[in-house]
Amino acid sequence: MSFSAIDISASALRAERVRMELISENLANINTTRTAEGGPYRRKEAVFASMGTDFRSFLNGANSQGVGVSGIVVDQSPPKLVHNPDHPDAGADGFVRMPNINPVSEMVNMVASSRTYEANVAAIVNYRRMADAAMRINQ
Repeated sequence: MSFSAIDISASALRAERVRMELISENLANINTTRTAEGGPYRRKEAVFASMGTDFRSFLNGANSQGVGVSGIVVDQSPPKLVHNPDHPDAGADGFVRMPNINPVSEMVNMVASSRTYEANVAAIVNYRRMADAAMRINQ
Protein backbone atom coordinates (compact mmCIF):
# COMPACT_ATOMS: atom_id res chain seq x y z
CA MET A 1 0.00 0.00 0.00
CA SER A 2 1.39 3.38 -1.04
CA PHE A 3 1.49 6.36 1.27
CA SER A 4 1.19 8.84 -1.60
CA ALA A 5 -2.24 10.02 -0.39
CA ILE A 6 -0.74 10.95 2.96
CA ASP A 7 2.22 12.61 1.25
CA ILE A 8 -0.07 14.69 -0.95
CA SER A 9 -2.18 15.84 2.01
CA ALA A 10 0.99 16.57 4.01
CA SER A 11 2.29 18.76 1.20
CA ALA A 12 -1.00 20.66 1.23
CA LEU A 13 -0.68 21.13 5.01
CA ARG A 14 2.79 22.64 4.53
CA ALA A 15 1.54 24.95 1.77
CA GLU A 16 -1.45 26.11 3.81
CA ARG A 17 0.82 26.80 6.78
CA VAL A 18 2.85 29.19 4.62
CA ARG A 19 -0.36 30.83 3.38
CA MET A 20 -1.61 31.26 6.95
CA GLU A 21 1.72 32.77 8.06
CA LEU A 22 1.54 35.33 5.24
CA ILE A 23 -2.06 36.23 6.10
CA SER A 24 -1.01 36.72 9.73
CA GLU A 25 1.91 38.90 8.63
CA ASN A 26 -0.43 40.99 6.47
CA LEU A 27 -2.84 41.53 9.35
CA ALA A 28 -0.02 42.33 11.78
CA ASN A 29 1.30 45.02 9.43
CA ILE A 30 -2.01 46.64 8.52
CA ASN A 31 -0.84 49.97 9.97
CA THR A 32 2.87 49.77 9.10
CA THR A 33 3.72 52.93 7.19
CA ARG A 34 7.50 52.56 7.14
CA THR A 35 9.51 49.47 6.14
CA ALA A 36 13.20 48.77 5.52
CA GLU A 37 12.46 48.79 1.78
CA GLY A 38 10.88 52.22 2.11
CA GLY A 39 7.22 53.14 2.08
CA PRO A 40 4.31 51.25 3.60
CA TYR A 41 4.15 47.49 4.08
CA ARG A 42 3.00 45.61 0.98
CA ARG A 43 0.59 42.69 1.21
CA LYS A 44 2.09 39.25 0.46
CA GLU A 45 0.42 36.19 -0.98
CA ALA A 46 1.55 32.59 -1.55
CA VAL A 47 1.39 31.10 -5.04
CA PHE A 48 0.61 27.38 -5.07
CA ALA A 49 1.69 24.98 -7.78
CA SER A 50 1.53 21.27 -8.41
CA MET A 51 4.78 19.64 -7.41
CA GLY A 52 5.26 16.72 -9.69
CA THR A 53 3.29 15.47 -12.62
CA ASP A 54 0.80 17.37 -14.69
CA PHE A 55 -2.87 16.39 -14.60
CA ARG A 56 -2.78 14.32 -17.80
CA SER A 57 0.17 12.26 -16.54
CA PHE A 58 -1.58 11.81 -13.20
CA LEU A 59 -4.67 10.42 -14.95
CA ASN A 60 -2.41 7.98 -16.80
CA GLY A 61 -1.09 6.59 -13.53
CA ALA A 62 1.93 8.76 -12.71
CA ASN A 63 2.43 9.62 -9.05
CA SER A 64 1.80 13.18 -7.95
CA GLN A 65 4.10 14.89 -5.51
CA GLY A 66 1.36 17.11 -4.11
CA VAL A 67 1.19 20.87 -3.87
CA GLY A 68 3.80 23.39 -2.84
CA VAL A 69 4.48 27.09 -2.65
CA SER A 70 6.12 28.09 -5.91
CA GLY A 71 6.61 31.67 -4.81
CA ILE A 72 5.48 34.60 -2.75
CA VAL A 73 4.15 37.63 -4.58
CA VAL A 74 4.12 41.14 -3.22
CA ASP A 75 1.05 43.24 -4.00
CA GLN A 76 2.01 46.14 -6.25
CA SER A 77 -1.27 48.05 -5.91
CA PRO A 78 -0.93 51.66 -4.81
CA PRO A 79 -1.12 52.39 -1.08
CA LYS A 80 -4.18 53.96 0.50
CA LEU A 81 -3.84 57.68 1.16
CA VAL A 82 -5.14 58.76 4.54
CA HIS A 83 -5.21 62.42 5.51
CA ASN A 84 -3.45 62.71 8.86
CA PRO A 85 -1.08 65.70 8.93
CA ASP A 86 0.02 64.92 12.51
CA HIS A 87 1.38 61.47 11.57
CA PRO A 88 5.22 61.32 11.49
CA ASP A 89 5.13 59.73 8.01
CA ALA A 90 2.73 62.29 6.51
CA GLY A 91 3.88 63.96 3.33
CA ALA A 92 3.92 67.71 2.71
CA ASP A 93 0.28 67.47 1.63
CA GLY A 94 -0.71 65.85 4.97
CA PHE A 95 -1.44 62.42 3.51
CA VAL A 96 0.01 59.20 4.92
CA ARG A 97 0.64 56.26 2.60
CA MET A 98 -0.96 53.26 4.31
CA PRO A 99 -0.79 49.56 3.34
CA ASN A 100 -3.51 48.53 0.91
CA ILE A 101 -4.74 45.63 3.05
CA ASN A 102 -8.41 44.82 3.46
CA PRO A 103 -8.84 43.10 6.85
CA VAL A 104 -12.15 41.49 5.81
CA SER A 105 -10.55 39.90 2.73
CA GLU A 106 -7.63 38.69 4.83
CA MET A 107 -10.00 37.10 7.36
CA VAL A 108 -11.94 35.38 4.55
CA ASN A 109 -8.62 34.03 3.21
CA MET A 110 -7.70 32.90 6.72
CA VAL A 111 -10.97 30.98 7.14
CA ALA A 112 -10.55 29.37 3.70
CA SER A 113 -6.98 28.37 4.55
CA SER A 114 -8.07 26.98 7.90
CA ARG A 115 -10.85 24.91 6.29
CA THR A 116 -8.44 23.55 3.68
CA TYR A 117 -5.99 22.63 6.43
CA GLU A 118 -8.75 20.84 8.35
CA ALA A 119 -9.87 18.96 5.23
CA ASN A 120 -6.35 17.67 4.63
CA VAL A 121 -5.99 16.58 8.25
CA ALA A 122 -9.30 14.71 7.90
CA ALA A 123 -8.05 13.07 4.69
CA ILE A 124 -4.93 11.83 6.47
CA VAL A 125 -6.96 10.51 9.44
CA ASN A 126 -9.41 8.72 7.12
CA TYR A 127 -6.59 7.22 5.06
CA ARG A 128 -5.00 5.85 8.22
CA ARG A 129 -8.33 4.41 9.39
CA MET A 130 -8.82 2.66 6.04
CA ALA A 131 -5.28 1.29 6.14
CA ASP A 132 -5.82 0.02 9.69
CA ALA A 133 -9.11 -1.60 8.69
CA ALA A 134 -7.45 -3.27 5.70
CA MET A 135 -4.72 -4.66 7.96
CA ARG A 136 -7.31 -6.05 10.38
CA ILE A 137 -9.18 -7.73 7.52
CA ASN A 138 -5.93 -9.22 6.27
CA GLN A 139 -5.17 -10.88 9.64
